[in-house]
Amino acid sequence: MEKETANNAANDTMLSYEAFRETVLSDYRKCILSREASLMGRREVLTGKAKFGVFSDGKEVAQTCMAKFFQPGDFRAGYYRDQTFMLSSGLATLEQFFAELYADANPEHEPFSSGRQMVGHFSTPNTDSNGDWLPLARLKNITADMSPTAGQMPRAFGLAFTSKVFRNNHLLQHFSHLSNNGNEICFCTIGDASTSEGVFWETINAAGVEQVPLAVFVWDDGYGISVPTKYQTTKGSISAALRGLQKKEDTNGIDIYRVKGWDYASLCEVFQNGLQRVRDTHIPAIFHVEELTQPQGHSTSGSHERYKSAARLEWEREWDNIKKMREWILENGIAEEQELEAMQTEAKKRVRQARDTAWQNYLQPIKQEVTKAVELIQAVQASNDLTAKLLQQIATNLQRNREPLRKEVLYALAQAIELMPNKDAIQPLKQYYKELKEENARRYNSYLYNEGAKNALQVPEEKAIIPADAPTINGFEILNKYFDVLFKSNPKVLAFGEDVGKIGDVNQGFAGLQEKYSERRIFDTGIRENSIIGQGYGLAFRGLRPIAEIQYLDYLVYTLNTLTDDIACLHYRTAGKQSCPIIVRTRGHRLEGIWHSGSPIGMVINSLRGMYVCVPRNMTQAAGMYNTLLRGNDPGLVIEPLNGYRLKEKLPSNLLSFTVPLGVPEVIREGADVTIVTYGACVRIVQDAASRLQALGVSAEIVDVQTLLPFDIHHHILESLKKTSRILFVDEDVPGGANAYMYNQVMEQQGGYRWLDVAPRTLSAKAHRPAYGSDGDYFSKPNTEEIIAVVMEIMAE
Repeated sequence: MEKETANNAANDTMLSYEAFRETVLSDYRKCILSREASLMGRREVLTGKAKFGVFSDGKEVAQTCMAKFFQPGDFRAGYYRDQTFMLSSGLATLEQFFAELYADANPEHEPFSSGRQMVGHFSTPNTDSNGDWLPLARLKNITADMSPTAGQMPRAFGLAFTSKVFRNNHLLQHFSHLSNNGNEICFCTIGDASTSEGVFWETINAAGVEQVPLAVFVWDDGYGISVPTKYQTTKGSISAALRGLQKKEDTNGIDIYRVKGWDYASLCEVFQNGLQRVRDTHIPAIFHVEELTQPQGHSTSGSHERYKSAARLEWEREWDNIKKMREWILENGIAEEQELEAMQTEAKKRVRQARDTAWQNYLQPIKQEVTKAVELIQAVQASNDLTAKLLQQIATNLQRNREPLRKEVLYALAQAIELMPNKDAIQPLKQYYKELKEENARRYNSYLYNEGAKNALQVPEEKAIIPADAPTINGFEILNKYFDVLFKSNPKVLAFGEDVGKIGDVNQGFAGLQEKYSERRIFDTGIRENSIIGQGYGLAFRGLRPIAEIQYLDYLVYTLNTLTDDIACLHYRTAGKQSCPIIVRTRGHRLEGIWHSGSPIGMVINSLRGMYVCVPRNMTQAAGMYNTLLRGNDPGLVIEPLNGYRLKEKLPSNLLSFTVPLGVPEVIREGADVTIVTYGACVRIVQDAASRLQALGVSAEIVDVQTLLPFDIHHHILESLKKTSRILFVDEDVPGGANAYMYNQVMEQQGGYRWLDVAPRTLSAKAHRPAYGSDGDYFSKPNTEEIIAVVMEIMAE
């Protein structure tokens, strides 16, 4: 009996060792496959098949170890050097890696962005084709990678913060498809040099304050392109610089780990223990992964031999992480040299196969377009010998191109059409040219917004119902009552920002509501605008409906990198696979002081394409816009007029259901002589001017555009212009700002110039920041007298 027990124990030990051995060799295989893909990827760029390459070579072992602990429900917010992690976690294949390198626009070949993003930029869907949220708690989730340095940090904080919200808010616990009681970690990766960015420090501070399950992996190879760490980081080490934030027993803060990027055994141990602590306690952690290398340099755009010394290059060769793992395997007898050599040979073969498959998948459809284009060009009956010769040359040049691009097909067709532009013989060419343009428009110019059931433009309008006995109350009270019924009816809605919680925001829209609905749903944040938007991103991406407040429109500048680089373009750059329906609430236009009176609307509408921009004239309109946005899946910005909170409005009886359609202006005063187009706080100024103009014998029609993105989708302003033949655009932005945008939309896009009797006019604020005080406001922004004067000039012309 004792002998049998001993034999069983020996067998168990052998089985345990075999499992360990297979795990190690499997991890090593993943590392060398990724390395071979990096090497091959660089060659593809240098031969011209691909445009640009950034790869994870030098970081393979650490990323393979990290992937071992990435669980269903977890999220990753990373940057462009994590291909090994994606391959190791099974979220990307080698064929998909090369398809992304070639910018293959076929989503079956390249599911991350359909050819819209560079190699190394990955994603997984968070919604289905109907816009409904996928069961994220059962999936491994990748938020779309981005290139701007440290740009992933705000989103990473928000994704981790959402786990805290799910864990602590009992109203959300039944949404088990979205979260497993908040047990999810957000894995965030960042290059060491990028930790010099301000947004990194803002985010890490916020994570330490909030205590959220954020695990930040810092890949430290000693350089930021050519600039060494000593010029980047105090003490020459990000973990040393962060030491003051170290979590202690009686404080909040973060845990800090340091590990060598070539030490496979230590990486496994540190990551396993550290990540489990993050998952259990929601204490954020920094994993400073040191002594990494870049065997091929920063990217395919340059050579690291230009800035690294011979000694440094020799050190990198000696301490390459795959080389050190190989040595460790051999030293510990886990495998023999021949077995590892065979694995290397097989890896090279597998990568070549993947490259060839991806290249053929990419090239074959284009070659089919080439074949058809050549046939159509050759079939044209030329009007003379010279034209025939030129057509044949166009066809031959296209046919001889062994690696054609789609634009070259269109170029050839256009050349052929130009030779005989008005002949019936080239009608098939014109038709095919049109078909290809439409197809490529879908391929490259679609999905800026949701296009299906969750498109906010499809939300039907429901007018506000104002009963005869409706009370007249302050504008902020309209919002307060609206937010009250909203939070009562929808547990997924949260609101937060500076001063939003305890005092109910600086203008009292949330007054008393934190006490009623708890600080888990309506809460204060620090003065950290970018990470406020990051919180909203995480909550929205994970299926909740956040209202993230930026206290004043002027401070939107602090958030612009996250809004424009990440949120606004998210749906586009994932070809419709990811949505982030954050609502950003702010207030602006007229108040007192340079940094509380700004109207940088030109900046907003030109940088936030992909968001809806709502500019309500009063708080009732604002409430209707919130209702509309909450029924769609796209992000929106609502700019409440600052001087409207204490103006009187009638309280609608259908606060929760009435909607304001996006992109549909409202004529708020009928007129026959001149159309005045404006929005937001300027509406009251224009209304005052219109009343005084009436006494001067001028009938002004006022059009409130209501939303700037989208803008007048049914061309209602054009209909007004057809009636009056005169038009004035009024807004508070600087000259050439939002006025130029509105002018372009009506005059050019809508063809308004055809209906003009006199030259159109614009009236904006002055080019400088608005001066302080009531007089400063009067002389800095459009005023009633200016509007009257410009209109009278128009009428006299």
